[in-house]
Amino acid sequence: MDWSKIKTIFIITFLILDVYLLFQFMKMRDANKYEVITETSFQDKLKADEIKYVELPKTPIKDQYLSAKPKTFTKSDIAKLKGQKATSTEPSTTLDVMLNEPIQLSSKFEPSDLASFLKENILYGDHYQFWEKNDKKHTITYFQQNENYPLYENVNGMITFNINEENQITSYQQTYLDDIEKLTAKEEILEPLKAIETLHQKGDLRPKSEITKVELGYSTLIQLTASQVLAPTWRIVVNGKENLFVNAFEGQIIEFNSEEKSKVE
Repeated sequence: MDWSKIKTIFIITFLILDVYLLFQFMKMRDANKYEVITETSFQDKLKADEIKYVELPKTPIKDQYLSAKPKTFTKSDIAKLKGQKATSTEPSTTLDVMLNEPIQLSSKFEPSDLASFLKENILYGDHYQFWEKNDKKHTITYFQQNENYPLYENVNGMITFNINEENQITSYQQTYLDDIEKLTAKEEILEPLKAIETLHQKGDLRPKSEITKVELGYSTLIQLTASQVLAPTWRIVVNGKENLFVNAFEGQIIEFNSEEKSKVE
């Protein structure tokens, strides 16, 4: 056995391996450097446009797709209501309810005003969070939440309170998403700054505007006959009054409709 030849082969092999590893390292370093340059470049663009934003999450965030089914309300559900009368025909996925005694609202409404009623008199009341009070439509809307994450603009998961001319709540409509399950394993989602960059590139962020809130929730990705798929979604509030939404996995801007874009908490 020629040990000198074997030794030479091993040396050459390790040299090739070292060159390959060095190449991979340089490639990775350049990629990271490019990413930092890109991020810095975009921050410079925001600065040039005088666009300010709140502090963003700095740690990697992971999330997943969810599946859910609209709940069908039954007689047993209706029987649990106190001081209320359901006017919808059961079984139904929408619960229409009239209050026996209207709820008088103060001149300046606060979500805390309805907190106890929501918890004690509404089915699954603690599964909803305040969204907006619409003085034009005379309504107060609550969105369903899942593990404290709101389900944005989901007609199958909200409560709409109706207000009369005397500033009293007289009735409400309720829908509820049931059987919410994790559909996929958790994966890293789009960084909030990348979502902001998408809005900037599309012209949805005007110069001298201010991003006042950034939060994560879910929106409907696929609507099936008996169920739906929910996708992680960034909600970006501009100037404290305009809501913009970006799919946190795929990066597309989500358009509900022009009126809904103006809603704000």
